[in-house]
Amino acid sequence: MSDTIERIKCLIIGSGPAGYTAAIYAARADLKPVMYTGMEPGGQLTTTTEVDNFPGYPEGIDGPTMMVQLQQQAERFGTQVRIGMVTAVEFSEEVGGIHKITVDNATQIEAETVIISTGATAKYLGLPSEQRLRGGGVSACAVCDGFFYKNQDVAIVGGGDTAAEEATYLANICNKVTMLVRKDEMKASKAMQHRVTSTENIDLRYNTEIDEVLGDMVVEGLRMKNNKTGEKETIDITGLFIAIGHKPNTEIFKGQLEMDDTGYLITKGKSTKTNKPGVFASGDVQDKEYRQAVTAAGTGCMAALDAERYLVAVEDQVAAS
Repeated sequence: MSDTIERIKCLIIGSGPAGYTAAIYAARADLKPVMYTGMEPGGQLTTTTEVDNFPGYPEGIDGPTMMVQLQQQAERFGTQVRIGMVTAVEFSEEVGGIHKITVDNATQIEAETVIISTGATAKYLGLPSEQRLRGGGVSACAVCDGFFYKNQDVAIVGGGDTAAEEATYLANICNKVTMLVRKDEMKASKAMQHRVTSTENIDLRYNTEIDEVLGDMVVEGLRMKNNKTGEKETIDITGLFIAIGHKPNTEIFKGQLEMDDTGYLITKGKSTKTNKPGVFASGDVQDKEYRQAVTAAGTGCMAALDAERYLVAVEDQVAAS
């Protein structure tokens, strides 16, 4: 451990749209924010080739460029963006208390407020062909990328509510949607199952898994395998959507912050406040419903405003005592 402990007014953990937006607002409020980027600077958008639905980009923008621009904007107002991974936290229980943070298992930091924007990681199947074609037709967000496959044939993997919802969304804009469900029934609610089965251009395949995603630079087809009979079939598609869930990046906060049963941080009411005073959560780490860049950015703004108001209230409390 380093002998020198740095004191920070506002520490931001994570560097996606939520983290950078929080940084912009916090810096403009003179909170002198310091951001640690984590292992994936820029978050999930760095794996997205085209972002067409973020306001203010009429021609669209690729995800990595957007993240670079957000970083530049945050730095213009004085945010310190540091490459590093927060590896341990010790949050204070007291209003006005100091939170202790460890970075890269070595650097000790004390923070008056902490904004958590560590996001969530989409689950993938792990097939080499799937990983190779991520960004080339393989996506984990139909709402984000489905537009690019308008009037084309696509496939989606998953059997839960999210998969069902995304399959019906795709069916509205695509020519045909082949839906692969690994088991002999869907996990989705009965209402969502009915929506899928009553949509004419969804080809629902039970007991079916992906054998290989076909294509060199972009997705050109899919080889499927029936896990009961072993029979294989190849179809032509241009897009493959993986809808088997997300995992919130909250492992280091377990035991200190309130989470739901899947690990998403719980915030109070319409705020970004967690159960620890001075600790706020924004973006996909606390949102499993929308998971969009624009909604993440919105909660990043909220977190910075919540942090600013918290610090003002602490100062007022000290002045009154």
